[in-house]
Amino acid sequence: MADGAQNAPLIGERILVVGVSSTGKSTLAEHLADLVGGAFVELDALFWLPQWREPRTEDFQTKVIAALDGADRWAVAGNYNSRGIPDIVLPRADTLIWIDLPLRTTMPRLIRRTWRRWRNRELLWGTNREVITEHLKVWSNDSLVGYSLRHNRETRRRQTARFADPRWRHLRRHRLRSPSEVTRFLDQVEREVTDG
Repeated sequence: MADGAQNAPLIGERILVVGVSSTGKSTLAEHLADLVGGAFVELDALFWLPQWREPRTEDFQTKVIAALDGADRWAVAGNYNSRGIPDIVLPRADTLIWIDLPLRTTMPRLIRRTWRRWRNRELLWGTNREVITEHLKVWSNDSLVGYSLRHNRETRRRQTARFADPRWRHLRRHRLRSPSEVTRFLDQVEREVTDG
């Protein structure tokens, strides 16, 4: 689903990409940032402190505002609804992209990604490493797998409401419901930028 005039560009210069974990938000946002010649802002990188500590909400919001105000063009990847981040980003944005993949797609991706990061001892955002045992405890608040299972329906409800909210009618809005839709969308944007 896309909103906006038929001949309007698919994206602007200030983009927010949202969706549940493992939809490919960061990958798409990074590509789009390159295409518009802007900054790539990964909310996870601004949020997580060493040893997976969480910052105070005000400190996190300050970092996000500084990242957005520090660039004329940007693509932001992430949600952080409970931290009020959409209310900071959306008034500054001109494009909202929701990668709305089904749980049957995102859950295997999440498990594979977590396993790969743990096995390779990948350093995340310069400060942390995956702890596989925490993610296997799906009943725990520290398990990203458990969190994704518990909050999938709520996240979809929240994003659906956001797309219908008249406050954001001015945004170019795109809801991408499959990996192939994401690929086609990126291909269209690349052609648009190249031809433009």
